[in-house]
Amino acid sequence: MLISSASLIHQPQWRYIDHSSLGPQFDAQHSFAIDDTLCASVGKAVSPAVARTWIHHDTIVLGIQDTKLPFLKDGVEFLNQSGYKVIVRNSGGLAVVLDRNVLNISLIFPDSEKGIDINRGYDAMLELIKYMFKKHGAKIEAREIVGSYCPGSYDLSIDGKKFAGISQRRLRGGIAVQIYLCVSESGEDRADLIRQFYELSLKDASTKFTFPLIKPSTMSSLADLLQIDLTVEKLLLELLLTLKNHSEQIISSSLTPDEQLLFQQNLLRMNDRNEKVFSKI
Repeated sequence: MLISSASLIHQPQWRYIDHSSLGPQFDAQHSFAIDDTLCASVGKAVSPAVARTWIHHDTIVLGIQDTKLPFLKDGVEFLNQSGYKVIVRNSGGLAVVLDRNVLNISLIFPDSEKGIDINRGYDAMLELIKYMFKKHGAKIEAREIVGSYCPGSYDLSIDGKKFAGISQRRLRGGIAVQIYLCVSESGEDRADLIRQFYELSLKDASTKFTFPLIKPSTMSSLADLLQIDLTVEKLLLELLLTLKNHSEQIISSSLTPDEQLLFQQNLLRMNDRNEKVFSKI
């Protein structure tokens, strides 16, 4: 599978930021504040396109709609008792599971003159993942997998089983396309955790928004689907090789001093959002 010449994956430079090995103390609120910060830098053209990798240990990330669940307190208590931290992200979508075997990738592009439509952003991530796994010969599809958690039209699946979901956030002239990849361990166990969360948070109550009916069998991990020994470290190498093949230069980087200042402001907003949600339940 070749990546088309018009794809956003082709960039003169890729700035690469690796936050995949910061350990259990790395809070998921930081990642969403970092991506907002990078959107601003890329949008102002003070940074080239960014590829950022990140991992958070035993964390459930809720979407804004999830905060309207009628018995959210019961669901959150169950997740906490199961050993998971719970946060609310600053964008749409629904609950997802993050752990040490779930690799997140953010691709951040400039939205010059609103020239990148929403599908082009999603397609860039889809092309990236297909290229990374081309040697395994598996047919990766992008379509909604009913019964999965956080379902959407860009669920990535093999043989009808979802292993990844893609989201997109547009802010300050930048576009962040984010994916979570279930690399290894049981996708069904992750899905069953979210199934129990919704059961406890809904209790068959009637709500304006329809929350997904989770069927754990609809979800899996790449290691199980491909029947290979797959690790986060192996995927990171594949990602770097792919970016290198579609760029003149990769620059390994961290946040600049100006970005650190903006990050602190964005993190305060994330903290405030989460405090408001959890103080009400």
